[in-house]
Amino acid sequence: MNSLLIPTSSLAPEFSLPTLPETADNLSALLLGQERAVDAFKLHQAIVDQHLYLADFPSIDRQLIIKACIDSLAPLSPAYLVPTRPINKAVTFQWQSDKPQENQVSIAEKTTRYRYLSGNIRRVDLIGRMAQTGTTSQYQAGALAECHYVFICAESLWKREGLWELVMQILTHKAYQISNNLSPIPLNCKIVLIGAGMIYSQVRTEDWQFQRHFTLLAELASEIDLVRYTESQYVAWLQAVAKSVDVTLEQSSLAPLFCYSARLTEHQRRLSLATLEFAQLMVQAKAYCGKPSINASSIELALAQANYRHNSSEEYSGQSFDDNFINLPTSGAMVGQINGLTVIDAIDYSYGEPARITASVHYGDGEVADIERKSELGGNIHAKGMMILSACLYRIFGRDAPLHLNANIVFEQSYQEIDGDSASLAEYCCLMSAIAEQPIIQSLAITGALDQFGNVQAIGGINEKIEGFFNLCERRGLTGEQGVIMPKSNVLQLNLNPKVITAVGKGLFHIYAIEHMDQAVELLMQMPAGVADEDNDFPHDSLYGLVQERLDKLAGNGEEEIGLITRLLAKLGFFRR
Repeated sequence: MNSLLIPTSSLAPEFSLPTLPETADNLSALLLGQERAVDAFKLHQAIVDQHLYLADFPSIDRQLIIKACIDSLAPLSPAYLVPTRPINKAVTFQWQSDKPQENQVSIAEKTTRYRYLSGNIRRVDLIGRMAQTGTTSQYQAGALAECHYVFICAESLWKREGLWELVMQILTHKAYQISNNLSPIPLNCKIVLIGAGMIYSQVRTEDWQFQRHFTLLAELASEIDLVRYTESQYVAWLQAVAKSVDVTLEQSSLAPLFCYSARLTEHQRRLSLATLEFAQLMVQAKAYCGKPSINASSIELALAQANYRHNSSEEYSGQSFDDNFINLPTSGAMVGQINGLTVIDAIDYSYGEPARITASVHYGDGEVADIERKSELGGNIHAKGMMILSACLYRIFGRDAPLHLNANIVFEQSYQEIDGDSASLAEYCCLMSAIAEQPIIQSLAITGALDQFGNVQAIGGINEKIEGFFNLCERRGLTGEQGVIMPKSNVLQLNLNPKVITAVGKGLFHIYAIEHMDQAVELLMQMPAGVADEDNDFPHDSLYGLVQERLDKLAGNGEEEIGLITRLLAKLGFFRR
């Protein structure tokens, strides 16, 4: 058996799933992996004049995580806002923990633990207002007077410049004023801004008041590592999410939920903490099965239907391959042509799509031209990959003398921008094939990024890329010769569709994991890459030996090329009798 082949046991994560009765489903389970945030939150409670910025991520349920954070604190005692009249002074206000006596008037009572403000936040939502009732006016408290904690959406507040300035002034003066004829009300609550980490970084550099007041940062983790945490803890987290949407998990639902979670993180030993993603999936599964208790089949149906709702672009792409509008052979062998793997990223869906890459070489000054870049369809990272490819070529074959070839590399039938360096390995192999005139097996597709020493590095979207090529091969008919070559450093990210794993187990599809570009060319061209001797010469029967021989001819060291140049010069009139 080929030592580069990946066994089926490594193609998807494996978990030790506990039984559901052994786990808890309380709200504190939602704080799994959030030790940094919990520590900052408790420190925020203990310090009077320092406020907190809670940095979250798009797929988290803010309301749910806020509630879990508040529940982690000790019980909060009520507070009462009462007027006082010091001797010979106007009426002022102060907060007290004791309930007002019969002869005292309470202007506001702080009995609500927290409130979350977002969207179109108004001034009155924060500080309240004076409401006219007949001939008298009465203070109607806002969130700052009613709540112990006020959570404010940072994005919403940042858009309202006047409101942002108001909050900063309140924190500076530690009080706020409702009207000119009323004394300021002391601030007696904790303010927490919640938003993206980028906003925190931006505002901290632009607003000195923000830097002064929001000294505490709590970053919410988006995933956990099973090296530090257990499957039982994650099951408790899943049950807490399920409880928030009135769903009950059955034992069989755990396996697909764990696999889905690992797919979100693109890692076999890491699990996602995206509460919104899981809550939405559970609600959809509940709707499909028609009962609050969901099992494996309802989860799998919900995932399949979600895929169906979003994969129209993938289907249209597949039709173009099936109708041969896009030329991409998956059998035979060709010189200077290779099947690369790309990922098409939409806002809500990603899928893999094979790409035909071709290379041509001719006599020149040593330039490896990126047609994508020259046509302004290649991004900066792709251009970087091409430069590294050129560096690999010169490191092996141009150490002592310049190369006398020009090469052109292009993604065929590609009409949108291409970026990323994950095609640099495929482009290198394609270039070697074109120079050596050695055919590449078309039943194999390849992905990987190169460094200057020829090591194959990890890339993104490995599951989508493999599945994209597999789906094409499956529609054309699996022959047992098709497969994918991928970086070994991506093996921990594998979480493939069960049908791919089944095909690999039956020997109908193969997945190879490599660490060096020489392993790739040997698989694709079915011959040894070759090892240079002390004079930097490669064996004649090796791929690099053929490449070296062709480069020597292009440099004028072969009789055929010398004769060719002589005839060309004669035609131009340089040799006359």
